[in-house]
Amino acid sequence: MKIAVISDIHANPLAYESVMEDINKFIPDKIFCLGDIILGGYDPNYICEKMFELKEKYNDNFIIIQGNTDKMIAQGNDKLIKKTKEVFPCMGYSLENDIQITDKKYIDFVRNLPEKKSIELNGLKIELVHGSPRKQDENIYPSLANDEVEKMTENSSADVILCGHTHIPCGYSLNSGKTVINAGSVGRSMTEDKMPVYLQMTIDNSGKFFVEHRIIKYDNFQAQKNILARKLNHIEDLAKMYV
Repeated sequence: MKIAVISDIHANPLAYESVMEDINKFIPDKIFCLGDIILGGYDPNYICEKMFELKEKYNDNFIIIQGNTDKMIAQGNDKLIKKTKEVFPCMGYSLENDIQITDKKYIDFVRNLPEKKSIELNGLKIELVHGSPRKQDENIYPSLANDEVEKMTENSSADVILCGHTHIPCGYSLNSGKTVINAGSVGRSMTEDKMPVYLQMTIDNSGKFFVEHRIIKYDNFQAQKNILARKLNHIEDLAKMYV
């Protein structure tokens, strides 16, 4: 069984299409999306429509959960917008505008997504989360001590925990026997070269699994230009994250 795991697309069609080109060559049986499909990019409607297309193509073999910025878009209240502008101005102004430009049916779509999902494949228990099993916006970074990750995952009964949120791919084999894998980010990677990252996972009939982080090349300078074209307050700070 072959699975493609994507996360943190952040309304970046150029990055998404480059990743999907590679995924289509992989020919997965299932696709998992770990959330943050919109906010802080340049075309949230396009990406949401692509999620609908994946659901139509893969049916129950496409599973998507809600990320913390999806939740922010869904909440969309003035208090949250004001607070975000104070803490992280470029994201605050993007949040305000994204709520305005995103089709209501897509806002309803992300609002109703589950925060986490547990499944079993060939005897392997897998939990899909955005941040951690403990909290939707908790960071699982590559520099954490194993004991810290153990605490984050202690209430999960899964063999494998798949997460995103930090935009930095990593993995942990814990003393508890759990494996934690951060898939990285498709749309706004925080790796050194800023290139999209996604996860290929293969599970054999006995439940043994193999994983590979795939780094995909794309035109991040054009993505940056597309971000700048939004002409929002502090948009230059957001655009800097792409190159």
